[in-house]
Amino acid sequence: MSARHITLLTQADCALCEHAKTVLAKVGADHELAVTEIDLADEEGRRLGAEAGVLFAPGIFLDGRPFSYGRLSERRLRRALKAAP
Repeated sequence: MSARHITLLTQADCALCEHAKTVLAKVGADHELAVTEIDLADEEGRRLGAEAGVLFAPGIFLDGRPFSYGRLSERRLRRALKAAP
């Protein structure tokens, strides 16, 4: 099984971003994840956030599709990774 791609939109001094990184590290122990971190202040980050309707950091994309923003739910992420082919 190939790695699942996670894009993490972050910003400086963001406690929820740090929480998301912790969750991704825990989930990454059980699932092969390729995580790309993009700052919301960068041009690409602003574009992705606007297109996906990310209201605040962190924004999470799973395999290129918007997954969530704000506090990342470990349970929801694990369910999505288990359910998807």
